[in-house]
Amino acid sequence: MGARVYDLEQRTFIFARNCRFFIRQLPGSIAVYEDAKQLVRSSGSVGANYIEANESLSKKDFYYRLKVCRKEAKESIYWLSLLREMNVDFTSTINALIMEADELKKIFSSIIEKAKDVNS
Repeated sequence: MGARVYDLEQRTFIFARNCRFFIRQLPGSIAVYEDAKQLVRSSGSVGANYIEANESLSKKDFYYRLKVCRKEAKESIYWLSLLREMNVDFTSTINALIMEADELKKIFSSIIEKAKDVNS
């Protein structure tokens, strides 16, 4: 998890990568498998939608993609929280991932709010 990255595309990539590294450590069960699949999807979607936002053709599409990024970050927190409940041996790793997802969510919320102020 290391040093803070300020390039949001890179930071979202690192978040998705770290989620995948974490998942590789988990013991196998149907619940872990299903929750991990959802985490892979939501954590990767944060960065993918941010890239789409940066390539958007309109302001409306840009803000829509940012809202999707925020939603996917919140969803990642949900799946990480479920995994933490079932895998207490990984609490510190999961807490760090949750903290990063929460920070990403706040960053996207801030960008969306500032955009509203500019467009008002």
